[in-house]
Amino acid sequence: MKGYKIFSGSAHPVLAQAIAKELDNRLGGVKVDKFADGEIGVQISESVRGRDVFMIQPTCPPTNDNLMELLIMTDALKRSSADSIIAVIPYFGYARQDRKAAPRVPITAKLVANLIEKAGVDRVVTLDLHAGQIQGFFDIPVDNLYGAILFADYIKNKKLKNPIVASPDIGGVARARALAKKLDYDLAIVDKRREKANESEVMNIIGDVEGKDVILVDDMIDTAGTLVGAAKALKEKGANSVMACCSHPLLNGPAYDRIENGALDELVVTNSIPLKKESSKITVISIAPLFAEVMRRIVNKESVNGLFV
Repeated sequence: MKGYKIFSGSAHPVLAQAIAKELDNRLGGVKVDKFADGEIGVQISESVRGRDVFMIQPTCPPTNDNLMELLIMTDALKRSSADSIIAVIPYFGYARQDRKAAPRVPITAKLVANLIEKAGVDRVVTLDLHAGQIQGFFDIPVDNLYGAILFADYIKNKKLKNPIVASPDIGGVARARALAKKLDYDLAIVDKRREKANESEVMNIIGDVEGKDVILVDDMIDTAGTLVGAAKALKEKGANSVMACCSHPLLNGPAYDRIENGALDELVVTNSIPLKKESSKITVISIAPLFAEVMRRIVNKESVNGLFV
């Protein structure tokens, strides 16, 4: 894997360092500054001429700053004659705005895809996109990795007595079904009605969860209202325990209080974005080995899909 370099923005340098270590490599030198008015300045500190460059930068909160930093770093690398630029974006911000859900609203995920592509990125590697169709918003290759491969190993090691996988809403059924198929578990669905953003009302449980150890699966956890509400409903229907597996721990607003005081027994997340604080109920699984292997395969022109077959 000679001839490639790895750079990190300021969004998640700890993860970038872990990925570089897995590859027995180091992070390239980059200087990121902010002017007094908030403008971002970037300077690449070493030559990248003719190199394949991986740029690791999740667009997590502060989303706009991290997105702009990604775009500006891309421009700096492109103007420094990098041969190719692969944006490693473990968490893709604005992914929830993937369609016109109401009149006169933007499709911001498409706008962000356009910005990334126009800036000069040649390929994108990301994890558990909120909506799979976002891959089609790009005219460059997009590798959407699946956190299920990490969660499956963790769940197997738990040796649950009577496990079942559940989706916290109808929209996440495909994601939950994929994990259930991988583990050879049955599937249940929590049917809910969302009254407004970040609030939901659990309506019904589809499937038998009585006496079961339930594994809720979602791509992200924001204010935790959906998952904690689903856990409560599942336990009211007789579930023995409820664990949730979510790739992206946004954990905003009352999320930590809801997790600590709610019916959820354990929350398993990845380190796709930095965790704001620790909790006895939260377990973190590192995505560094997975992303390192994908990056190795890209450089060596090997199949990425082979990891998930």
